[in-house]
Amino acid sequence: MGVWGQQHLRYIREHRKVFYTNLLTSGKLQSYLSEVETQAQELFDRLMKQRAEREGITEKLKADNQMEWIGRMNALRSAVTETVNAEVIFV
Repeated sequence: MGVWGQQHLRYIREHRKVFYTNLLTSGKLQSYLSEVETQAQELFDRLMKQRAEREGITEKLKADNQMEWIGRMNALRSAVTETVNAEVIFV
């Protein structure tokens, strides 16, 4: 299980206890978390690619100005992580 699955597991343990217990007792917890992990990672990858293209964060920028590229990628990664958390993890 990756980072996304672990975050979602913590969330359902704390905030959706009945749902968590039902998944655990039915033996479906691991497959459920695996699906959440896959959905979250696919959304993250897709949004990173789309937004990087839209915002002009390219390999050319990386070659021309590495520090600017790093800063913009870090900001983008944070924004995309927030989106994935809101749409997949903390629901």
